[in-house]
Amino acid sequence: MTVDIGLLVVVAVLVSCGVYLLMERSIVKMLLGMILGGNGINLLLVLAGGGAGDAPIIGSDGRIYDTDADPLAQAMILTAIVISMGLAAFVLGLAYRAFTATSTDDDVEDDPEDTKVGLRSEDESPHRDRTADPATGRITRAGDQFGPANASEEP
Repeated sequence: MTVDIGLLVVVAVLVSCGVYLLMERSIVKMLLGMILGGNGINLLLVLAGGGAGDAPIIGSDGRIYDTDADPLAQAMILTAIVISMGLAAFVLGLAYRAFTATSTDDDVEDDPEDTKVGLRSEDESPHRDRTADPATGRITRAGDQFGPANASEEP
């Protein structure tokens, strides 16, 4: 089996660009990234399916020839194309619904609650408990701010 390095480079570029676009905050760019990545994966399946061959049609004699192409890769690619088109239509529908509901551009904004969590100090962290002293690992009085009133007392 021979491998076409040029097509592998094209697969790598398509998947890389797709992943880069998926990390953007615009829904349209995310959709384009998903389509690019999907096409790159489909091209990889074509490469994995092997070289060209005769049509895999079995005639009345029932003989299978060694020169027949593998139909499995083609069937998988057709299924992947149908699934990716359905997913693209669904994302476009979501983007249109978000646009009509908010009348803004398609950028995904930060969640205000996530911003509040990101700005919290270490003292306000819910992970802080009676053993919050990282240096000694001992129970401290200032450790448990979220438990019962007497929870921070020494046992």
